[in-house]
Amino acid sequence: MNDWMFSEAERAAVYRAIHTRRDIRSTFLPQPIPDAILWRLLGAAAAAPSVGFMQPTEIIVIRDTEVRRQIHAHFESVNRAAAEVYTDADRRAYDALKLAAIIETPLNLCFTCDTTTQRGRGLGRQTMPETAVFSTVCAVQNVWLAARAENIGVGWVSILEPETVKTRLDIPAHLTLVAYLCVGYVSDFPAQPELETKGWEHARDLTEMVYFDRYGVRQP
Repeated sequence: MNDWMFSEAERAAVYRAIHTRRDIRSTFLPQPIPDAILWRLLGAAAAAPSVGFMQPTEIIVIRDTEVRRQIHAHFESVNRAAAEVYTDADRRAYDALKLAAIIETPLNLCFTCDTTTQRGRGLGRQTMPETAVFSTVCAVQNVWLAARAENIGVGWVSILEPETVKTRLDIPAHLTLVAYLCVGYVSDFPAQPELETKGWEHARDLTEMVYFDRYGVRQP
């Protein structure tokens, strides 16, 4: 077998990481993440695909408790406002969800994207400039899958005002905030996504998501 080919066991491990990845919020442990493993996760981010090889991603590793408390306080205020859009049963269901573990996790990761970077000389961005942010999202996904392989949980917190977070973290104005992740070891990985088990939303069937040759054309 050629060196570039995956063995059956390696291939199965990749698909297992993909299909058992979860957005974790409530089973985190206080156990710290060793530096060697943290750098492996960050290395996975650096290895992500990026259009034109621009590599626009930068990551802030946040361990300081006070910094995380400030971000958590901001989350709490924004979350209260977000809850107001729901009524009756949906509001009760929303209030029952745990949507962040900013304090409970030993570290947070903040992903930013430099959409102004000259790296890659604009290759692939002339007609789709948003591919810079897409490239950073790929880095987030790489970290998420690598974390799953390391038995580490990740929770993405999107109930944040980007400009407020940028101010708290001294992020330059020209950078785009893409993702804020809570990262830590967990007591277990749920068999299904939490929002599915709690009845917030159901998983789509794959056949509902795939078309052939033209939008709306199902498999023959």
